[in-house]
Amino acid sequence: MRRSSWVGGWLVALLTAGMGLHHLDGQHSPADEPKERATLKGHTEVAWSVAFAPDGKTLASGSHDATIKLWDVSTGKERATLKGHTFRVRGVAFAPDGKTLASASSDGTVKLWDVETGKERFTLKGHTADVYPVAFAPDGKTLASGSDEIKLWDAGTGKELATLEGHRAFVPSLAFSPDGKALVSASFDKTVKIWDLGTGRERATLKGHEAKLSSLALTGDGKALASGARDGTIKLWDVATGRERATLRGPRQIVHALAFTPDGKTLVSSIGAELKLWDVAKGEERATLKAHTEAVWCLAFSPDGKTLATGSIDLSIKLWDVAAVLGQKAK
Repeated sequence: MRRSSWVGGWLVALLTAGMGLHHLDGQHSPADEPKERATLKGHTEVAWSVAFAPDGKTLASGSHDATIKLWDVSTGKERATLKGHTFRVRGVAFAPDGKTLASASSDGTVKLWDVETGKERFTLKGHTADVYPVAFAPDGKTLASGSDEIKLWDAGTGKELATLEGHRAFVPSLAFSPDGKALVSASFDKTVKIWDLGTGRERATLKGHEAKLSSLALTGDGKALASGARDGTIKLWDVATGRERATLRGPRQIVHALAFTPDGKTLVSSIGAELKLWDVAKGEERATLKAHTEAVWCLAFSPDGKTLATGSIDLSIKLWDVAAVLGQKAK
């Protein structure tokens, strides 16, 4: 997702687009200038989560205003507003076929929606506290949700399949492995757990953080993961061994969101109103981008890696064109 040359170009582009950027090596290249493509406005409160449809044509956003909005990525226009939750929507995720959207809410429920009609298909009840993350397994048959515990659901029927217990505190982030055989979760108990979905048991517990965890991301090949904490630290882990590869330190603020570029070489983190770009191999910061006027709570890459979506407390969602930056690396 990065190269020093494209980062330099991005910095210049971001500056011209209104996103201030500080390049650590001081080098700027005028070539390949990504820019802000659209600002999506419509939510009356902060967007807590964003997710692209598998075809990259639609963006879903979940907000504190208890609604979900579907946006046309090519035009930046709102396509639909999904209403049904009674409290803030903390997580959204598309099924792999793009036909179903899952949403998680602080009303304690998970809902499944028909993307084409905007109608609610199921309401999944079982959690007794806020529900933040939702994620579909790669085959689309299983849905995972995180709260004080982790629940697995049959995405076709809405029935609860299992409860994974092991964390001692809230689970704000989770992700399936690319092969669907494992689930990774981050918790306020300061640990990351890797679950074997064949047995429902913990495969490993990764320890080392000194503060509650707030975010998590897996590389596309599932070999590495990043965990972000409320003290501004990010840790990179080797999934196969469970060993810590590096600790990345930013300002002592909550790491609200994390995302790897499609090639897994760069990690993007949101801390305050800034995005930080990290070189995964070196474990070093490459650049800091001023993306919004207030804290950035969520971010996501489009499936082809050409667009980055960011959501902020400033009530806006922005789409950034990073195609030039990624060049032929985007798939």
